[in-house]
Amino acid sequence: MAQRPPGTLQRKSRLPVWLSIGWRIAGVFGLLALAVGVHWFDREGLRDSYDGHVSFLDIIYFTMISITTTGYGDIAPVTTQARMFDALVVTPIRIFAVLFFVGTTYNFVIRRTWDKWRMARIQRNLHDHIVIAGFGKTGSEAVDELVARGTDPASIVVIDSDAASLALAESCGCTVMQGDATRDSILEDAKIGRAQAVIVSAGRDDTSILITLTARHLAPDVPISVTVKAEDNEVPARAAGATNVINPVSFAGLLLASSCTGPHISDYMMDLASIHGRVSLSERRVTLDEVGKPLSAITTGLGVRVYRDGKPYSFAEPEAQALEQGDVVVEIVPSGAAEVAREQIARGARRVT
Repeated sequence: MAQRPPGTLQRKSRLPVWLSIGWRIAGVFGLLALAVGVHWFDREGLRDSYDGHVSFLDIIYFTMISITTTGYGDIAPVTTQARMFDALVVTPIRIFAVLFFVGTTYNFVIRRTWDKWRMARIQRNLHDHIVIAGFGKTGSEAVDELVARGTDPASIVVIDSDAASLALAESCGCTVMQGDATRDSILEDAKIGRAQAVIVSAGRDDTSILITLTARHLAPDVPISVTVKAEDNEVPARAAGATNVINPVSFAGLLLASSCTGPHISDYMMDLASIHGRVSLSERRVTLDEVGKPLSAITTGLGVRVYRDGKPYSFAEPEAQALEQGDVVVEIVPSGAAEVAREQIARGARRVT
């Protein structure tokens, strides 16, 4: 998808396919009519070697064989004016006619066939990818953070209805799809059932909730994270099937309040959230070697929370004093150890299974 100058207004063409083709054909016939008209008025500059008389049918015949470059030679321009007209006008008309038909064939046949083949090829390779519905400010920040954390941009599928946003996403290396993410067919084309995770940030709470509902219907087991702006919409978002509901307004309020009681708290929280900080949060399953040990005994990072049967327990609660098989721990690790943490996750998953 080609980059477009910023601020360029774009709108989907309202012309149906048949009318678009009709305009192209009309343009070609208009150019042919121009050539026939000029040849007729300047017929004295033509010579017919067959009968010496140039009729209107002869003009149509001569114009057609000239534009199609057939040129049998039975009718030929003999005056300088007629030859210059054929050289300077008929030749460009011939080129325009060819471009019209080649362009039509490309747009309505070759391009569609190519796009379908390319889409099918991409879909075959989509496994464990991340689907992002909405590439506004939040969605683009999520992509930047995912790439910084080591995610291959090609494994990120961005869905948006705005062509300019998709052009920006494609420039980042993402796979893009233009369409309405509330529709089943769009999410199915993105192979949401084989996705690793789904991020929904449509800009409107009602649209985000509807996308979440559609995604959960199509992918019952895929984690879905959604952003909502209104606190009242957090419950509907969870009811729609969201695994995580993030309210950026509430989070910003928490950071502002924390900055009043401690000038370094909000800075540290931002440090934890970003891969560019000195430390970051990591989530993984416990390994067999850690079963029975307290959360404080893990060696890969600083354990802060345990999830057991879907319920969270802090490091100070009794449940965190003896880790169990199947527990998920959240730990603080140095940012440079992000790759080590990912390897630990994979190694721990293999050992548990």
